[in-house]
Amino acid sequence: MRSPEDPLDTRLDTRLGTRLAELRAQHGWSLGELAERSGVSRSTLSRAERAEISPTAALLNRLCHVYGRTMSQLLSEVEAEPAPLVRAADQRLWEDRASGFVRRSVSPPHPGLRGELVEGRLTPGADIAYDRPPVTGLEQHLWVLDGALEVTDGEQVHRLGTGDCLRMRVFGPTRFRCAGSGETRYVLAVVRP
Repeated sequence: MRSPEDPLDTRLDTRLGTRLAELRAQHGWSLGELAERSGVSRSTLSRAERAEISPTAALLNRLCHVYGRTMSQLLSEVEAEPAPLVRAADQRLWEDRASGFVRRSVSPPHPGLRGELVEGRLTPGADIAYDRPPVTGLEQHLWVLDGALEVTDGEQVHRLGTGDCLRMRVFGPTRFRCAGSGETRYVLAVVRP
């Protein structure tokens, strides 16, 4: 649980839980049906919808896949209508403490636009595996600003250093691993198909 001094918006978990419950209701699914479709237990889904837990990146990825959204789209749906100009102070942070991942929505999704920019930070040893893309065929351009990053796309392993850029369309499992002794910071440009 976050402390009151935590700079991250603790209300985000509540709004996110409400939005997840709304999406499930829109599809007419019970918790059991969503659990079957996503591979996430009913109890975890229920706790996430009630904001009793802060969902991990892997859990949100599974739900985004089921709902046909990118993670940025889902997170933007719990925020106010995005403005054309996004000031640094207004760029929302989301953290998965369990995996050592901090995500800043630099340029959140906007109606009429297919692309978005995300800044990712991985602590040393951080390792995030996604079993499927949130949207099949998602185009990603990953530019490493600092550190070393190992990205696995299906069976292909890419080792990136500072300044390297990886371009890919995501159709299957991916994995992001901080490959150095220090933090890795990168920019991810995401373009929906």
